Amino acid sequence: MAQTIRVLVVDDHPMWREAVARDLRAAGYDVVADVGEGSRAVRIAPAVRPDVVVLDLQLPDLPGVEVIRGLLAVRAQARILVLSASGERQDVLDAVKAGAVGYLVKSAGRDEFLAAVASTAQGDPVFTPGLAGLVLGEFRRLARADEPGDEDAPRLTDRETEVLRLVATGLSYRQIAERLTLSHRTVQNHVQNILGKLQMHNRVELVRYAIEHGLGD
Repeated sequence: MAQTIRVLVVDDHPMWREAVARDLRAAGYDVVADVGEGSRAVRIAPAVRPDVVVLDLQLPDLPGVEVIRGLLAVRAQARILVLSASGERQDVLDAVKAGAVGYLVKSAGRDEFLAAVASTAQGDPVFTPGLAGLVLGEFRRLARADEPGDEDAPRLTDRETEVLRLVATGLSYRQIAERLTLSHRTVQNHVQNILGKLQMHNRVELVRYAIEHGLGD
């Protein structure tokens, strides 16, 4: 790892929390703190400055969604990966709407978990297989039901819309380039154009926009 990524682990089960922290340290991450309460995580986040927060939704003091919002309010640049025993649709949707970058269930293996942390650190959305389709499908239905007519919405070209759909599924720029038979630089240019049109700043915001507007498969 060129630059050590700072990780905050939040889980109320001590043995699980310690195991997660141990795996992260072994993989080269800097675990800046591991805590069992959401309120404490929010309180210490400005001081420990995590790049990534690995967060269990089921905490004894605060609902996980409130913790996500609280963390992002005090440490906006933090990227949150939910690691939960629950794969329930509403839990996943609520976490994503609150600002989580990814959602992994605790049945994931060590390698899958570490890969998810690496993706989250880069701002790439990551989900346990099956959950990405659930999220995109649900938000697509909500977007269609709540569509009053969007004459003022930015107009993307067909190619930009296609690239945005693939970004929303979690593919890397290189994978998108291979899928569309384009160069990596061309995909990057398309993404920059989309960001400019939508007045957004990063890939996480793009994914959220795509989900909210019913894009993706």
